Amino acid sequence: MTQKKILLLFAHPSQHRSEVNSPLFDAAEKLDSVTAVDLYAEYPTFNINIPKEQQRLLEHDIIIFQFPLYWYSTPAILKEWQDLVLEYGFAYGHDGKALHGKTFMCALSAGGKEDAYHTDGYNHYTIQELLQPIEQMATMTGMNYISPFALFGSRTALEEGRIALHVDNWTRLLVALAEDKVNLERAKDLDKLSQNLDKIVEGEVA
Repeated sequence: MTQKKILLLFAHPSQHRSEVNSPLFDAAEKLDSVTAVDLYAEYPTFNINIPKEQQRLLEHDIIIFQFPLYWYSTPAILKEWQDLVLEYGFAYGHDGKALHGKTFMCALSAGGKEDAYHTDGYNHYTIQELLQPIEQMATMTGMNYISPFALFGSRTALEEGRIALHVDNWTRLLVALAEDKVNLERAKDLDKLSQNLDKIVEGEVA
């Protein structure tokens, strides 16, 4: 069976303090179907190699942004990556159809608890609303956007013993995506994928 190829673009400006994202990245690196790219390590001066990044996009079927939520958005290098790599004529515009049909998703951690990300919560907006600019980027470039894989309350996840299960679920999701066992239509409609894998992963061997 031909596996789908996953491009994981990881952005964390303070990895030495990472308790959630680094274990996720390490787990992804172990999978043959995943090309795991640490953007801050690869481009410490933000001098992004545009042809190289565009070629990576062409060679993969599924694109994932992995990051901690910083001020309701991505870390800076992911915005720089979007600004430079997703050029007119390549990713959008009359002839910009290079990404059409690919699958796109975010894998993120948020320091606040899940109930803080609601209209009446501390942050006033849901994660889905905060990610709308990225969702629109995916739509404009012809990619199929699915709901995020998210961990809330990340500041206390380690002491509460929640990280191991989160990493296991992450690995399960990546394997299912590579094996084309994720129901993408259902994955679009859920508010997040993290706690709903049984609803979207099909054809697993028990």
